[in-house]
Amino acid sequence: MPTSTTILAFALVALGMVLTPGPNMVYLISRSICQGRAAGVISLGGVALGFVFYMFCSALGITALVFAVPYAYDALRLAGAAYLLYLAWQAVKPGGRSPFQVRDLPVDSPRKLFVMGCVTNLLNPKIAMLYLSLLPQFIDPAHGDVLTQSLVLGSVQIAVSVTVNLLLIVAAGSITVFLAGRPAWLLVQRWLMGTVLAGLAIRMATEARR
Repeated sequence: MPTSTTILAFALVALGMVLTPGPNMVYLISRSICQGRAAGVISLGGVALGFVFYMFCSALGITALVFAVPYAYDALRLAGAAYLLYLAWQAVKPGGRSPFQVRDLPVDSPRKLFVMGCVTNLLNPKIAMLYLSLLPQFIDPAHGDVLTQSLVLGSVQIAVSVTVNLLLIVAAGSITVFLAGRPAWLLVQRWLMGTVLAGLAIRMATEARR
C-alpha cells in the first residue's frame, strides 16, 4: 500500500489536473445547465467510467502498449485535439453561446448521457499520459504489490476528479444566474474558454510522442 504522504501528494496532483479547463468540465457544465443536475450526474458517471478504464489499462500495462504503437497513439491524440477544436469553435463562433448560458437542447436519454460522458473522457489522451508517466513516479515496490498501489492511487485520482466535477455540476446553476445579467462577462467567458481549448488542442496535436 502507498504511504499516506504519497497518497496526499498524488491527490494534490490530481486536484491540479481536474481544475484545469478541459472537455470533461465543458461537457458536464453544459449538460447540467441544459438538462438539469441529474443529467450532469449521469454524464459524470460516464466520465468516471473512462477514468476507471485508464486506471486498469495503466495498472495492467496495456497503456504502455498503446504508446509503443505510434499510429495508435497518434490516432488517439489527433482525435482528442480535433474534439477540443470543435468545442473551442462552438464557444467563439458567431451566435455561439457560453456553456453557462441556458439554452433549449434536445433531451438526451440517460444512456446517451452516460455514453457521451465516457466518450468525452476517453478521447482525451492527456489522461493516458497522466497514468503512464506520472502515476508510476508515486509507486515504490518496497511498499508492496505494484498492481495494488496502482489501483489505490488511481482510485484516489478518480475520487478527487469526481468530487470536484460534482461540485461544478451543483454550482453550474448559480454561475448561470450570476452571468445571466452580465452579457460582457458571458462574452469574456466564451472567448477565454475558446482560447484555452484551442491552445490545448494545438499543444496536443503538436506534442511529440513520449
